Amino acid sequence: MAVKAPKGTKDVLPQDSYKWHYVEDIARELTEEAGYREIRTPVFEHTELFLRGVGDTTDIVQKEMYTFTDKGDRSVTLKPEGTAGVVRAFIEGGLPSNAQPTKMYYLSAPVFRYEKPQSGRLREHHQFGVEVFGAADASIDAEVIGLALAMVKKAGLKKLKLNINSIGCDKCRPQYNETLRAYLKEHEGELCETCKQRMERNPLRVLDCKVESCQKIVAGAPKMIDHLCEECSSHFDDLKKYLEALEIGYTVNPLIVRGLDYYTKTVFEIISDSIGAQGTVCGGGRYDKLLKQIGGPDMPGIGFGMGIERLLLVMESEGIEIPEPSVTDVFVCTHGDAARLKAIRLVRDLREGGIKADMDHCARSIKAQFKYAGKIGVKTVIVLGEEEMEKGTAVLKTMETGEERAVRQDEIKIFLI
Repeated sequence: MAVKAPKGTKDVLPQDSYKWHYVEDIARELTEEAGYREIRTPVFEHTELFLRGVGDTTDIVQKEMYTFTDKGDRSVTLKPEGTAGVVRAFIEGGLPSNAQPTKMYYLSAPVFRYEKPQSGRLREHHQFGVEVFGAADASIDAEVIGLALAMVKKAGLKKLKLNINSIGCDKCRPQYNETLRAYLKEHEGELCETCKQRMERNPLRVLDCKVESCQKIVAGAPKMIDHLCEECSSHFDDLKKYLEALEIGYTVNPLIVRGLDYYTKTVFEIISDSIGAQGTVCGGGRYDKLLKQIGGPDMPGIGFGMGIERLLLVMESEGIEIPEPSVTDVFVCTHGDAARLKAIRLVRDLREGGIKADMDHCARSIKAQFKYAGKIGVKTVIVLGEEEMEKGTAVLKTMETGEERAVRQDEIKIFLI
């Protein structure tokens, strides 16, 4: 049996990679216009980073991480999300001493989670994300949300909904957790086994449960948004004002908590109805205590992550056609050894002039070369045969119309530009 790709992974074949380039180009353009610079972090980190950062009560840490012991007897983990690694790099790189805020983005970064593969959810997927450190005002929350929306809108998505919430901070959340735990205790018999454990260790996680029986209980649970301290309440009010100033529509959804323990205050999701239950295109929020948890300074942060595979899936479901670029615009057909030597130099010169050019590398007949050029959608064919080599000419044929013209070999580029 032939070796197959691991379950939950997906190849990006050459005929599809242009779709990735399309969304990557949009992401780079938008982030760099807003002053963000790219960061690249390792695909694996010390496991401790995720235990301290993501939180040992999350499903990611408890069930989904790819963790193993390396040859140096160190526990390492393929990164299950992007933020913790960026925070580690920010601290280790000495960037907190720079002028703040620091704005960064990462693009098509691989992320690994061991979960049941399904539409829009793979064990290895790739994320575009942004992270901002050193800005506490809600204006940066609005900017980050606006950037995420600009990304999906420029990609062509129409059926979108922005949900926002505040999940408080270390001042107001502990009291809320006790209130929520007391409510859940009254309904403990109706909770799933996982949520019975969550109720004791981190009751906020119950709000994120997808089990139908738990969702019914959660619908009547006390809301964090009604238990915010003055600081968190004021920050959330400011966020709403900034979003309104940017003319960004939103819905306050008190059940959004996100799946990671490091979030504080603002959390948000951008939802699409185009692919059913897996419709969260982007999610993120504020994490004002994460840097300190990982060993850095007490500095605020905010960011989001957007799955590239899921974005492309939603685009496809909405019928968005991504323009496919030509692979080769000019193809040189040859006959004879002298013509092939001339062709390889000509192809190099055309490429240096910015023209997508190629030639036959399979020793095919002239007829077969023309047939191949037609299959790959070439616009112009240049013919170099024995007669053309004797005269110092070439024949340029426009494939769409069949028009042909003879030109001097040293003037070929003039007719192609």
